[in-house]
Amino acid sequence: MKSIGYIVLRKSQQGAAAVEFSIIAVILFTLLFGVMEMGRMLFMMNATAEATRLGARLSVVCDMNADAAIKSKMINLAGYLTPSDINIVFVDSNGNSCTTNTCRYVTVSVNPIPIRSIVPFVPVNFPMPPFSTTLPRESMSSLNNPICV
Repeated sequence: MKSIGYIVLRKSQQGAAAVEFSIIAVILFTLLFGVMEMGRMLFMMNATAEATRLGARLSVVCDMNADAAIKSKMINLAGYLTPSDINIVFVDSNGNSCTTNTCRYVTVSVNPIPIRSIVPFVPVNFPMPPFSTTLPRESMSSLNNPICV
């Protein structure tokens, strides 16, 4: 009789593992997608910061008319940027606009960009902070400089 009771008890437990797995799977996949989205957001923020640094480094050695080439190289580094997201400003020591001879600093900045979630059915936008890099000029001549092309 004991074996009959065991079989009856065993049959009443059928499907319990599937229910337990479904409860745990919801929590597991929520955490997994959250970690992936956070990692992607941090990657995009780092790539944007590196793009502004690259743009500033290129801007200090290229002339003031090389904005299109500089923006193109920044977009190659961070593909989600557009030329309208990038600002390149040349200023003198007083913070005023300048000419090639009077420029002292260059500031490259990126406007805040919303990061859209790629998780299905979760239309969330994460705000990315604005990034800016300012460097003193070295030379504003791109004559025979292959970097500025």
